Amino acid sequence: MITKRRFVSFACTACLASMLPGMPRPARSEIVRNTARMLVGFTPGSSIDVLARLLANEMKNYSSSFIVDNRPGAGGRVALDALKGSAADGTVMVLTPASAIVLYPHIYKTLSYNALQDFTPVTSVCNFPLLLTVGPKVPGHVKTLADFIAWCRASPKEASYATAAAGSMLHFFGVMLGRAAGFEFVHVPYPGAGGVQDLLAGQIAASVYPIGTTLAHVQAGSLRALVTTGPQRSALLPDVPTVRQAGHPALETTEWFGVLAPARTPAEIVNNLNSTIREALKADAFKAGVAKLSYETAGASPSDFAQLIKSDFDRWGPIVRASGFTPDE
Repeated sequence: MITKRRFVSFACTACLASMLPGMPRPARSEIVRNTARMLVGFTPGSSIDVLARLLANEMKNYSSSFIVDNRPGAGGRVALDALKGSAADGTVMVLTPASAIVLYPHIYKTLSYNALQDFTPVTSVCNFPLLLTVGPKVPGHVKTLADFIAWCRASPKEASYATAAAGSMLHFFGVMLGRAAGFEFVHVPYPGAGGVQDLLAGQIAASVYPIGTTLAHVQAGSLRALVTTGPQRSALLPDVPTVRQAGHPALETTEWFGVLAPARTPAEIVNNLNSTIREALKADAFKAGVAKLSYETAGASPSDFAQLIKSDFDRWGPIVRASGFTPDE
């Protein structure tokens, strides 16, 4: 006969046994029962879309199903506008570049979202420095940033640089460099990586892109890398100094991709999502995919990520204003 005391004892023993090494455990249940969506403000196949799909593949236990929802347009603003109006229940999030949060509010007179009030920071996913590269238009004796600055001062009509977009961190890094070194650095925006071909052909002097954009050409010797913009040297280009090492610490610039949830998302949901993502960042497949994109895996607590956003937001405001840049709305 099973008495109440014997039943409780048996149940406790079974519970303890399930915690012992080697004993099977129940599968983890989903945190969200409905379909979860990660919004991406860029087209399928773009680097941030690839990153989102790598991440989503490692977040299968977060919900009953997990999809990447592309909402391209306006440099990522369309996706952020969609997130703003989404339910704050953990089912909708966005993977966004830093620029849409810390630069755009200083650039555009009207935005459909408030970057610091309409979203809840979840975590950073990856970050990457920029790379200043020169091509055959620049004489071969120019091998350092100091050399390049001297050449630009001596050849003001030739001092130009390509980037993927006006109003981007790539653009404003060039603005800062020109102002800090006392020369006019003419910005020439190209669609995507289109400027690389003109750089290789000697039609433009320099470029500012993420490392992966020109890495193969630097490794092949077709282009010369002068500096990276991160706080440490890149493992991909260990012989290339940082801007700090080149004597310009104020030019340090790091772009990041991070996940945001709608404002008013409960702390418990944010923390669960943060834990799920940071665990996904440890997966070998994810780390391998990030390495192929020439990015560096990040991962931060919600509070640390919020602090990073506010710090970058405050930093870029004066830089944008001083540049006098006005976008085509």
